[in-house]
Amino acid sequence: MSTSTTRMNGRAWGVLFVLCGAIFLEGIDVAMLNVALPAIREDLGLSTGVLSGVVSAYVLGYGGFMLLGGRAADLLGRRRMFLLWLMIFLIFSGLGGFATEGWTLLVARFITGVAAAFMAPAGLALVTSNFPEGPQRNKALGVYAGTAAGGFSLGLVAGGLLVSAGWRWVFFAPVILAAVILLAAVPLLRDDLQETPQAQGFDLAGAASVTAALLLLAYGVVRLEHGREGLGTTLTVLAAGVVLLAIFVLIERRTANPLIRLGILRSAPLVRTNLAALLFMISFAGFQFMVTLYLQELRDWTPLQTGLAMLVVGIDTVLAPTLTPRLVNRFGNVRVLFGGIVCAALAYALFLPVASDWTYAAMLPSMLLLGLSFSLSYGPLTMAATDGVDEQEHGLAGGLLYTSIQFGMALGVSAVTAVSVATAGAQDGEDLGLEAVRRALMLPATAAVLAALVTAFGLRQKAATPELPTPATARPAA
Repeated sequence: MSTSTTRMNGRAWGVLFVLCGAIFLEGIDVAMLNVALPAIREDLGLSTGVLSGVVSAYVLGYGGFMLLGGRAADLLGRRRMFLLWLMIFLIFSGLGGFATEGWTLLVARFITGVAAAFMAPAGLALVTSNFPEGPQRNKALGVYAGTAAGGFSLGLVAGGLLVSAGWRWVFFAPVILAAVILLAAVPLLRDDLQETPQAQGFDLAGAASVTAALLLLAYGVVRLEHGREGLGTTLTVLAAGVVLLAIFVLIERRTANPLIRLGILRSAPLVRTNLAALLFMISFAGFQFMVTLYLQELRDWTPLQTGLAMLVVGIDTVLAPTLTPRLVNRFGNVRVLFGGIVCAALAYALFLPVASDWTYAAMLPSMLLLGLSFSLSYGPLTMAATDGVDEQEHGLAGGLLYTSIQFGMALGVSAVTAVSVATAGAQDGEDLGLEAVRRALMLPATAAVLAALVTAFGLRQKAATPELPTPATARPAA
């Protein structure tokens, strides 16, 4: 795109359609699966632990390979990586639809997550490289961000409709959408930037070790549901995860092209932001998982009713690009972020006394506060992640942020699963009781409070706050 005018021609809109379609695909894929979880459990006879693993496998693959995905796009070509991993996304989403056992779903979701980790940074880079800096790029990024947010919100309703026809359509529908995007992408996408790989390599050892470590730690948390039974195995798994993290650090110190330059972690604002993002997503993922089970397994709501109940969270699609920039320009990103996290803590606290006969009106305040929380948190989180970091490493800082977000989602689901099953004392496959749901919901509330406390340390700093850019990334997989 050589023109610098605001007006975009037909080809430009076609390119934007393809790239927005891909980020929409990621959002709707995750949202639809969340609504379908109870139906999948009932049909395949999955335990609560395996069911949570279906969610965790995707976000761990996504978070574990996000940094490597961005590096691959820069070195091997953005168009090439986008098309290749979109095809892999298509194939393994289809494999999930044919699953007859839990392990097949786990493998399919993990590799689908890896595909998204490579596809997402390549897609974003193609947006910035195909549209010149200025009005066109700003307009393109605005449409891109709005489509991403809309994918998750619409996915909740679409998931409910598809599950009514059969949960396997939750996997087959993304295959159809991905095929359409792929067919349009081949002739439309260009990658005009000069690729200069030079003698650089991928930190495959670092990516493999950190991903394996996160998987082991999440599995260890899920195993806590067994209590003292199998405690030795649980501790061994957790210890192995810690050892792999230590190995990852050693690899990063010795490799010539580290996945993460460890010196970047000396930035206090970056560490604080990543910790807040981790806790924030632990709280949201855990809350959504338990509320889905509560509505469908304890209240006998249909998947469509569940999706409609949580659709109000999608108000961030409207508020994030309109209200949040004005608040950030006036109060600063850290203050707005703090307000967003406080809204989340209030939302979870209001849901703690949940009863078996609650009306939707009783749930609505929590849903509205959660939507407001997302509206106030995601743009400021992106900005705060680069505070105190050299401009040349802003991409790495962003990769660290989204890795923290994805791992937080996996850990949140695993943690509430452990708490709920341990409380209920249920055997694998048994329904959870109301008391188990209540106790599990205490974890999201606690995590949100901790995130607010971590963010509060940044309120004392008087850092200049630039104008909030249009968000260029979607809400992560929930």
